[in-house]
Amino acid sequence: MSKTSATPYFQTMSPVPPEPTPSQAPPSLETGRHESPPVPTTTSGFPKVKLRLELRDLSHPSTDLFLKNFNSAKDLNDLVDTVLKRLYTYPDHDDASTRLPMPTHTRIPPTRSVTLILRDMDGVAYTTGADIDDDHKEIHFSLGYLNHVASQKAGYTARTEILGVVCHELVHCFQWNARGTCNGGFIEGIADWVRLHAGFIPPHWKKEAGKSWDTGYQNTGYFLDWIEKTRGTGSVYVMNQALFHKKYDGDTYWKDLFGQSVDSLWREYTESLKKPKDESESYGDPNFKMQIRIKQDVEG
Repeated sequence: MSKTSATPYFQTMSPVPPEPTPSQAPPSLETGRHESPPVPTTTSGFPKVKLRLELRDLSHPSTDLFLKNFNSAKDLNDLVDTVLKRLYTYPDHDDASTRLPMPTHTRIPPTRSVTLILRDMDGVAYTTGADIDDDHKEIHFSLGYLNHVASQKAGYTARTEILGVVCHELVHCFQWNARGTCNGGFIEGIADWVRLHAGFIPPHWKKEAGKSWDTGYQNTGYFLDWIEKTRGTGSVYVMNQALFHKKYDGDTYWKDLFGQSVDSLWREYTESLKKPKDESESYGDPNFKMQIRIKQDVEG
């Protein structure tokens, strides 16, 4: 879930549900332009950011649960690396599966620091810009929600859920949002698409159409994954880059990229869900160090 420090009001988080679900997506809000220019980069190097951890209640039982399942120094760095690779590593221009024109230069938001804050609050988590400067991000993670993590289904560990939530929120620290005008469900869908491919998949996630393409979270995440597979590797990369420099216009954005409206793409996707499922389909890149470590943890 993402917030912006420019908003003049405080938004109350949704209550923690019995079955863990993502917190509600906020409305899209207009934000000011960054004074710092975006960072051009290549696949060989990403900007380094300062990472911090803030524990606001050491006596809370969930603080101990978090510290036992999250190596703050290593995991946070690895997750940032995972997010940047998914959002900003584009395929080789000669890759036959790449059908979209690739931007000449990759642009990354000028995020300078990320502070992960554990505190007692409603909901699951949200991301916001710090009061001093929107280039400094804060991820607020609910200690109350962590109380429910231990009751996950067999085979799904507390560590995997913690990594998944932090991964999702880190996407909000580094993704473009069309200067604050992008559809909120689209923003949340990109975050869950990254989480999906990082392999942190909760047991309640299902590949289903839902009410609309911009329902957000995993529903939109699976839709974006279908676009990635049917319109070419690098589609989500190009979609994110297209949110860099101008305001979001749903009537032109999708047609400029894919030659058809998002409603047309959505209809194709919902029809594809009626076909037999591919049992061989799987997510998560085994080359990511994070995935290797999770596998080792699960297997003991």
